[in-house]
Amino acid sequence: MVSIEGTATGGVPRKRWVVGITGASGAIYGIRLIEELLDKNFEVHLVVTEAGWRVLKEELGWETARRTESIERAFAKNAQNGKLVYHPNANIGASIASGSFRVEGMFIMPCSMGTLSSIAHGASNNLLARAADVMLKEGRKLLLVPRETPLHAIHLENMLTLARLGVRIVPAMPGFYFKPQSMDEMINFLVGKVLDNVDIDHDLYRRWGDEHNEQSASDHHRGD
Repeated sequence: MVSIEGTATGGVPRKRWVVGITGASGAIYGIRLIEELLDKNFEVHLVVTEAGWRVLKEELGWETARRTESIERAFAKNAQNGKLVYHPNANIGASIASGSFRVEGMFIMPCSMGTLSSIAHGASNNLLARAADVMLKEGRKLLLVPRETPLHAIHLENMLTLARLGVRIVPAMPGFYFKPQSMDEMINFLVGKVLDNVDIDHDLYRRWGDEHNEQSASDHHRGD
């Protein structure tokens, strides 16, 4: 286990979140989520599947031969605020594999259909799946961001199984009502929706009510 240390403010213990990145396309979603969590002074425990590492290399150009160094480079700036701990997926004895290790919850972003199936059927065959199973058995927050299309009946049934257990399913579906002007804005929108689902404040995108109120104020001013 390799950690990247930051400094807590006022000696107050950080709240912990687990983040899993799998082999589904959209690794940038998970990276941006980690950046936000670290910037907000959380302690983040990261797990990446083998397929997840491949996607990080193919989509973002990460060097996967020296994984720890790649993580340090990616989050050096953000880790000045929070704390990042990396767990190899094969380390089934890591802290996050135990319910006695207290965390707020877990995000899997993006979540492949294979990982989603493993969680839905309780097949804890690696650290990421085991950590998710711990969230379920301990009644903690678990949020999955599936990234697959089209979806067949087994995919949908597995999502329904998890949703009935209280798992939050937030598909990687960008919104357009706030008129995004860049890829970054579309990524931030999804990360913001994920944070909304666990009550973490952010300013990653313009909310519908805020935009409507600003327009109404502008119209009123013109009327004067």
